Amino acid sequence: MKRLITLASGQFGDIGLEELCAAAAKMGYEGLELATHAHFDVKRALNDDSYIPFVKETLAKHGLQCQAISAHLTGQCVGDLWDERLDNFAPRELAGKPEAIRAWAVEEMKNTARAAQKCGVKVVNGFTGSPIWARWYSYPQTSEEMIEAGFALIYDLWSPIFDVFDQCGIKFALEVHPSEIAFDYYTAKRLLEKFNYRETLGFNFDPSHLVWQGVSETVFIRKFAKRIYHVHLKDVKLFKNELAGILGSFLPFGDTRRAWNFVSLGHGDTDFDGIIRELNAAGYEGPLSVEWEDSGMDRFFGAAESCEYAKRINFSSSLMAFDEALKKS
Repeated sequence: MKRLITLASGQFGDIGLEELCAAAAKMGYEGLELATHAHFDVKRALNDDSYIPFVKETLAKHGLQCQAISAHLTGQCVGDLWDERLDNFAPRELAGKPEAIRAWAVEEMKNTARAAQKCGVKVVNGFTGSPIWARWYSYPQTSEEMIEAGFALIYDLWSPIFDVFDQCGIKFALEVHPSEIAFDYYTAKRLLEKFNYRETLGFNFDPSHLVWQGVSETVFIRKFAKRIYHVHLKDVKLFKNELAGILGSFLPFGDTRRAWNFVSLGHGDTDFDGIIRELNAAGYEGPLSVEWEDSGMDRFFGAAESCEYAKRINFSSSLMAFDEALKKS
């Protein structure tokens, strides 16, 4: 089974598409997961007939493909309760206008599905946002009615978006992640149930957000085997720190006093061998997209090293039992 090894472009949003394609190809990548806030302009894709050919030609010139589009920042604006941080994710003229930001995000997600269809991409990855994330710790007391209202709002906001995804033949892969409506196994299951297991909705599996929470990254795949629509390869390192807890201590990523940090592939505690085995069992044939995040390492060094690591672990299932050759004829 040959799965494409791709690079998520969002962490390289400060450089242009041509430069990123050249760098990614040199590092050994076979494709890019293009982020809408960085290297894939949804508005131009829908309104400029020359734009998608330009993107495809630029990728092809460097031997790269695009099999997924990332719309994480847009999706966050759909379901979140506004605070000033969302102003960084929306058009500048909407800053400080919660209703306008949400309305823009809903339409932009619909247009992202249309742009993906036009580009021949079948999966859009992203976040949903969450109106109840701030209530995860039940003090002051969080009632079941509050939780259900939060899931109901996500259902109401995203159902019309998913209608457009269905019209375009596009799947939405939610990255299960703190600050989203689904951030672990039980909330992911509840979300699928809320949408009556609508085929449109699946997951962008990223183990790094599960491991530091104490959620099994391999069991998650096993439980949702048919709902893994895309995969991020990202590692996380857990530290024995008697002074810091898993909530981060308001210390920035990369600070060595933290109890955990995202690190380059192979430098952390994620069970990638187990992940590949579970993906093989699930029949997953989509891309393995390196989302490179390590505040303690040069990103081009780390991204190149991560590409090599991803290719090394990208093995297929055996077509025979290991002891089959021992059988007597």
